[in-house]
Amino acid sequence: MTAFARAKEDRLTPPEVYNWRVYAMALVISMGVLTYGYDSSFIGTTITQKSFLRDFGMDKMSKKELNDVSSNLTSIYSAGGFFGALFAFFSLESLGRRMTVIISDVVFIIGALFCTIGTVPSHSLGLIYTGRLLTGLGVGGIAAVCPIYIVEIAPPAIRGRLTGFFESFYQTGAVIGFWINYGIVHNLDTNDSNAWRIPMAVQLIPAGLLALMVPILKESPTWLLKRGREEEAYQVYSFIRMLPTDHEYIAEDVYHVKEDISKERAALAGFANATLGQVMKGAAKEASLKGMRNRFLLVFLMFMWQAWSGAAAINYYSPTIFTSIGLTDVTLWTGIYGVIKAAGSIIFFTWFIDNFGRKWPWIVSSLACAFCQYYLAVYIAVGHPNTGVSPTASTIAGGKGATAMIMVFGAFWSWGANGLPWIISAEIFPSSLRSISGPFAAMSVWLWTYAVTRALPSMYTSMGWGVYVLFATCLVCASIYAFLFIHETKGLRVDQMDELFGFERVHHVSAPTAKTFEDEHDMETKAGVDKNEVA
Repeated sequence: MTAFARAKEDRLTPPEVYNWRVYAMALVISMGVLTYGYDSSFIGTTITQKSFLRDFGMDKMSKKELNDVSSNLTSIYSAGGFFGALFAFFSLESLGRRMTVIISDVVFIIGALFCTIGTVPSHSLGLIYTGRLLTGLGVGGIAAVCPIYIVEIAPPAIRGRLTGFFESFYQTGAVIGFWINYGIVHNLDTNDSNAWRIPMAVQLIPAGLLALMVPILKESPTWLLKRGREEEAYQVYSFIRMLPTDHEYIAEDVYHVKEDISKERAALAGFANATLGQVMKGAAKEASLKGMRNRFLLVFLMFMWQAWSGAAAINYYSPTIFTSIGLTDVTLWTGIYGVIKAAGSIIFFTWFIDNFGRKWPWIVSSLACAFCQYYLAVYIAVGHPNTGVSPTASTIAGGKGATAMIMVFGAFWSWGANGLPWIISAEIFPSSLRSISGPFAAMSVWLWTYAVTRALPSMYTSMGWGVYVLFATCLVCASIYAFLFIHETKGLRVDQMDELFGFERVHHVSAPTAKTFEDEHDMETKAGVDKNEVA
């Protein structure tokens, strides 16, 4: 693993730290994100299969009723994701990161089972609706916990790569969802109920693999230290760093986390053994302070720029886009576009994220993607594809260029604002706020995604090629925003983020529980030093 490029180390780091265990844990945690990507891509084709329409009486519905059901199946999943992220706050703080992953995965599996068994008494869609709601709840929880969980186990120099597994697995899941439906459409009778049951059942595979690999996961040492379980935290650090528990590097890890916790609790009036209600109250107070508010606003706006970039338009309505530029086998081209995005994500987040950082990849990616969308707008405005008129040589050439621009968009978008908001939002918050910031980030995603996907159909109808001008302009604005407001965070320890964002903690030294906590910390640190001197 040491051959991988990484950011500048925050301190002298033993080579053992960059080992297979930390990679394995990050991969297992990210396994749940396969379900997120898969569920975002497979449902649109699956619910239009002839057998699905027949089995649930949708073939007898009016066009309006059919559109309403399709919209409901999408929106109930989005609502589940939003509230799943919200509910994750309580689980993250009281039960821990590992248990939140387990609960989210179990909820998802139950939902996937409901979708798969989907009995059809009286042509009822009740089980499908229930299944979609539960899978949304599960995915919402997974999206809330995965990035912060990985951040809390990752060495700073490779934090970007490990957190980047989130985006790589999401894109991989989306590609799998598309190609499974593609294979079914081209190789299976769509009048057979298996045509919709198989893609519904495939949801169980990544969720089942995650359940089987849960024993590999160790609880976040940050969460353990917050709960006063220091011995367990040392054991976890020893396991994932592959160093003895009395190694100096592990002592430094524990010291930095405990120092951060100590300052947080002192600043929040000293809740040494805080209840969940006290944590919520104190964290809400800290979230409202200068230097912390800007971080929450940054997260909210990052996901806004992500949503209003045109990627959702291409992801959800790629057949319409490819048809509009004159392509015939639109499903094949949509699949190729997905493969390019997945490959770009995997390559960048595996090999380059911790060298190139966060700020400039966002800027370069956004400007390149803006150029692609401006080209699409000009081509559609000038070439008027699919107007019933035989295409000219220039129109055909322009269509080929438009196809290339979509593929270039996918390649550049995959390593820009598509995945970077997840990484940045996971690494910039202190431990006292991660149980809020993780769900907040996931809820922001669901909110903006819902808003854009609901608006797109009417936007296409009323704006035509102007949609691409709007999204391209948003991308230019996003690049300016990134230049002005997105800080470079590669290689920094989490406890260094306060200084970066201009946040100063006010210590309430009169709080007895905080003083007790700090005194205990000083005594333990001294004891550790004496022990090393004796050794």
